[in-house]
Amino acid sequence: MSAPRKSANPATLQPDGQEPSPAEVNAAAASFAALTGKLGYLNATDLGNVRLAYRFADQAHLGQLRNSGEPYITHPIAVASQCAEWKLDAQALMAALLHDAIEDCGITKTDLIERFGAPVAELVDGLTKLEKLQFNTREENQAESFRKMLLAMARDVRVILIKLADRTHNMRTLSDAPRAKWKRISSETLDVYAPIAYRLGLNQTYRELQDLSFKYLRPWRYSILSKAVAKARSRRRDLIQKVQTDLEAAYAHHSLGVRIAGREKTLYSIYKKMDEKNLSFAQVTDIYGFRIIVRNLIDCYTALGVLHQLYKPVPGKFKDHIAISKINGYQSLHTTLVGPSGVNVEFQVRTEAMHLVAETGIASHWLYKEESPNAVGQHDRMGSQWLQSLLEIQDETRDAAEFWDHVKVDLFPDAVYVFTPKSQIMAMPRGATVVDFAYAIHSNVGDHTQAAKVNNEQVPLRTEVKNGDVVEIITSPESSPNPAWLGFVRTARARSKIRQYLKTLELTESEHLGEKMLRQALRSEGIENMPDQTGLHAAVWDKLLRFSGNRTRPELMTDIGLGKRIASIVAKRMMALLADAGEKPDALLLTRERFVAGENVSQSSVSIDGSENTSVQFGKCCRPVPGDPIVGYLGRGEGLTIHTSDCQVANKLQYKDTERFIDVEWSDEPVRSFETGIVVTVLNGKGVLAQVASALAVAEADITQIDMTDASPHGVMDLRFVISVRDLGQLEAVFKNLRRTASVLRVQRSKDAS
Repeated sequence: MSAPRKSANPATLQPDGQEPSPAEVNAAAASFAALTGKLGYLNATDLGNVRLAYRFADQAHLGQLRNSGEPYITHPIAVASQCAEWKLDAQALMAALLHDAIEDCGITKTDLIERFGAPVAELVDGLTKLEKLQFNTREENQAESFRKMLLAMARDVRVILIKLADRTHNMRTLSDAPRAKWKRISSETLDVYAPIAYRLGLNQTYRELQDLSFKYLRPWRYSILSKAVAKARSRRRDLIQKVQTDLEAAYAHHSLGVRIAGREKTLYSIYKKMDEKNLSFAQVTDIYGFRIIVRNLIDCYTALGVLHQLYKPVPGKFKDHIAISKINGYQSLHTTLVGPSGVNVEFQVRTEAMHLVAETGIASHWLYKEESPNAVGQHDRMGSQWLQSLLEIQDETRDAAEFWDHVKVDLFPDAVYVFTPKSQIMAMPRGATVVDFAYAIHSNVGDHTQAAKVNNEQVPLRTEVKNGDVVEIITSPESSPNPAWLGFVRTARARSKIRQYLKTLELTESEHLGEKMLRQALRSEGIENMPDQTGLHAAVWDKLLRFSGNRTRPELMTDIGLGKRIASIVAKRMMALLADAGEKPDALLLTRERFVAGENVSQSSVSIDGSENTSVQFGKCCRPVPGDPIVGYLGRGEGLTIHTSDCQVANKLQYKDTERFIDVEWSDEPVRSFETGIVVTVLNGKGVLAQVASALAVAEADITQIDMTDASPHGVMDLRFVISVRDLGQLEAVFKNLRRTASVLRVQRSKDAS
């Protein structure tokens, strides 16, 4: 163990004028004095609590060193220092100092609760990495870590602010880490942390993380661009000075109090623009710009008017992000003007409050709330809505990779702005559809969407919304989410809600099917009615559920419906349990079920009428319709699949898996039409397809799919149709109509044995 660290003030030149030694520099950086200069906004009690957290962290990390050789405590101090710049409260600063204590020092969450209270411990716990958990792939590991971070953020946004401060300091000192880690850490920063910083409006941190990532991912390009920007800065010094002088004179003439600041495009944004638009460095004209900071909202537009009188605006280069702020709360007026010597110069005009939000985003909640509680209200509200939507998605999605797929869409927003019929502005990701819009309003609106109007004209539900659209959603209590919506919705919220609804629907239908199948199996064992789960039969059900491994009766029924349990085996077990309880099967029912065959209606069959939706599938290999002799195959976890009795696929399955086939029959009154395949062999000629389609239309059969083979040398070709018919009788009528058609040589059912 290293010797105790001595407390010292930040090192300065020694009395004899010598530079401080590395040890003295380290001691200064590791002392609390390195932080105290930024804590003037805290009261004495809070300052004392932060000091206690520092001492605890200092002791916990004693003897630990960073890759640079500095004492490890310098890292928590740097993280806390960044948080202090955002004016975070004492609890957040304490958590920043302690953020590696659980992970690296063997300190428990209970220890932190006892010493510093539950809020601080919760913040630290939210920051703790998932090193102790094992994952199958690196992608899953990243998704899980990212998920925990987002969840912690949704509970308390201070967690993500501390995490971003932590990552920023790690990136600033990445040169001390092994070179082999540079690419992984920089890629992760660019792909995950920088977008989160942007999404929360932390633009200063966002730009720094991008530039630092670029520096370590593309060091050669970074160096070349850095030198080019330095040269351009030197060449354009006179131009920048001229613009600055002109601005000061113009605003003084109009007695408008402003603060003028220069703005330089980051190296990464220059590189990205050159790469995406295939430009040379000389063709990037907006490297330098100016920010005009004014006192109030009206002054923004007044200052803009003065600018447009001073220099001519470039057409199409004005954006009003004040009237319609960006999705992360950013507000400013942007305009590009033709400056001296014909050089285009970009200007941003904003108030001090807008500037604070633009640079520090959600952190401005702490920075500015004392001076102007309403100044950042809109931004805070927008950030909170996004955080809440993440929490909802996590509640509905337990798989880490699926959650990552949901959320990463929202991490890179390229927003469009649309209006509700009541003129409320809503920000949507580019490419979002009217269904996404419906779910953005409320999940109940999305679930019951029937139609939509855009700018008062009815449009398909897959229509993408565009800037300025007025979108109206028409709902109906009978409408419900369609699985096809998953093919075009863009937002994570809509996709998650649709999947949740379909999953719940599937489970409900599978439960009903399972109950129907178990009743059928129990009749085969001589039990007329399924026993209730109350009274004398409660013990029987308890034992049956232990046997099956299910927690509840609905869960058992669902598993039977999904094919995870065999109904006949469950029925035999229940019969044995009932026998143990002194009950006997009904001999007459047992005899009838086992030996009465060939009757029109079998009491032991599952009846199929087409209303079963996702719990019952119809084999694509044979496409049965009412009237066909059918069998039912209970796939493992796939529900019930209906095949025709002569289907070759079903015959192969029956040979290998006999116990998974059950008796099924058509209902007397099916509730919908069913798809089946037919092959029409024709003599090729002009208008043949139209003749065949007309014959199908006369028989009232709907065509859902057409495939054509190439004509043979003799001019004969096969037309393969998938058509919808009510039953076998209508299909026979279709065949009669087709055979009367002059060009038709042969008609038959299509059976795919693959």
